[in-house]
Amino acid sequence: MTRRPETRLPETRGVLTPNRPLADLTWLRVGGPADWLYQPADEADLAAFLAALDPLVPVFPIGVGSNLIVRDGGIRAVVIRLGRGFNGISIAGDRVTAGAAALDAHVARRAAEAGLDLTFLRTIPGSIGGAVRMNAGCYGSYVADVLEEVRVVTRDGRVETLPASALNLRYRQSDLPEGSVIVSATFRAGRGDPATLEARMVDQIARRDASQPTKDRSAGSTFRNPAGFSSTGRADDSHELKAWKVIDDAGMRGARLGGAQMSTMHSNFLINANRATAADLENLGEEVRKKVFQSSGITLEWEIMRVGETSQD
Repeated sequence: MTRRPETRLPETRGVLTPNRPLADLTWLRVGGPADWLYQPADEADLAAFLAALDPLVPVFPIGVGSNLIVRDGGIRAVVIRLGRGFNGISIAGDRVTAGAAALDAHVARRAAEAGLDLTFLRTIPGSIGGAVRMNAGCYGSYVADVLEEVRVVTRDGRVETLPASALNLRYRQSDLPEGSVIVSATFRAGRGDPATLEARMVDQIARRDASQPTKDRSAGSTFRNPAGFSSTGRADDSHELKAWKVIDDAGMRGARLGGAQMSTMHSNFLINANRATAADLENLGEEVRKKVFQSSGITLEWEIMRVGETSQD
């Protein structure tokens, strides 16, 4: 389904594309078109565009699509995707400031080279904007532990700097002003020996690749851990309330629906195994939630964001 929006949009120095398919912008490679895809030239362009945009027109920021299912009918909104003007990384003392489009892994590596410890970001897929919005974390460390402030452009085009405390960061959640777009974040990192930090990241990558289907089309962890926290990576880590464990207990490891599958390597990874539609993926996820509830009485909560409309075809 495609439609050319009738709303007249403001002038921009960036790129505006109508009826832009979004499947190639998500890691799962599914989804219909956005009414408009807007790629701002820089922060000033984004602010001017939002200030002039009809307040009734919804906006939806996306990062690199690493934690996203766009439904087959697409998104009735202006989808905002930040690019090269928003991926800078700067370091001053123990502070690291990264553009929202900077990849988490790049920020971790740049920080480590400067002797600053943001190593937990190395194995987190996606970009800094999404990491902040979702309070991303692993191995017992979270964005909330190191975030100092974020710079945002509000829906009405104002540029604001918000302290981390204003975001109410919690497990895989935050409270950002409705319609606001994160443009950068500043972290305060502990110090460490660059070689030691690099060795830690190499070990983390090896552990991740040994336990997760990194070569398949996935969107990372599908469901939040019922325990309410990420894996710590320690030997004494408990697995009883991990999402993968309750999925296994419900007999849903490797389950299939259409072209979608729960990975046999890690059962909390939903993968596009064979030309899945967004409906295949979401419906399989809902079937997993149903079976887990029947098996354990636990209601799994989605970690992957699902947005847009179902297909009318």
